Amino acid sequence: MAEVIDGKSVAADVVRRVKELTAELVAKGTRQPGLAVVIVGEDPASQVYVASKSRTAKECGFHSLQHTLPADTSEQELLAVIGELNADPAINGILVQLPLPRHVDAGKVIQTIAPEKDVDGFHFINVGKLGTGELVTAFVPCTPAGSMLLIERVRGKDLSGLNAVVVGRSNIVGKPMANLLLAANCTVTIAHSRTRDLPALARTADILVAAVGRPEMVKGDWVKPGATVIDVGINRIAAPERGEGKTRLVGDVAYAEAAKTAGAITPVPGGVGPMTIAMLMANTLASAYLAAGLKRPSF
Repeated sequence: MAEVIDGKSVAADVVRRVKELTAELVAKGTRQPGLAVVIVGEDPASQVYVASKSRTAKECGFHSLQHTLPADTSEQELLAVIGELNADPAINGILVQLPLPRHVDAGKVIQTIAPEKDVDGFHFINVGKLGTGELVTAFVPCTPAGSMLLIERVRGKDLSGLNAVVVGRSNIVGKPMANLLLAANCTVTIAHSRTRDLPALARTADILVAAVGRPEMVKGDWVKPGATVIDVGINRIAAPERGEGKTRLVGDVAYAEAAKTAGAITPVPGGVGPMTIAMLMANTLASAYLAAGLKRPSF
């Protein structure tokens, strides 16, 4: 059976290091890192995510700020809040929780965030930096950044000569994931819904990343023996075996099948998921380092 990649443990290591480095930063007289989270409306899932992010930021020793705005907040009012945060030297990271209400242009809002405070890594400047290999100052989206760290825990930082297949071409996961793997000297293929003979292509991968949002799409016979499998998907499906109306979480990979062939694999839940908030903290710390004229820490 494959090695199970414990995302919870790695995420805890990242948060612990962020906490230690934050304490060192403050001890040297530098302002503590500041993270501002902006949420519009009362979406229950968003409320849970925001609470978790704020709680972890406080655990890390950050200055944590939350703006909770009513659902009918106008786009101009939201942009004004972001403008204030852009100008606030106590804030290093700005995160606008998605989804936003329909009357707000999410793309416009994201591009209004100062690139040096865009700890989600969605601003076009950060996208461009990642795409051109400028990783020293780029902010990388948290989920692919966390996935990359899990890969490095198994394979090391130099992935030269390895074949990587990323199934999914989203701007949030698939494309940045491919760019990170390229930067680590992988030979990278991005697969998607129009790819011919996807199973055969997947079987060429030493590193297989699934990020398509389709429950258990990647089957066990898609996996090359010994491959590292990173399952970014999180899907809720019916689980009648647990009782009427019950559900369970599964990834984009048929875990039980794939684990028989893979060398290492992330579970769902407990794999990539915990890494997202941890890397948000790492990005915020990096922003504080860069603002202070210091070299960003590595993880």
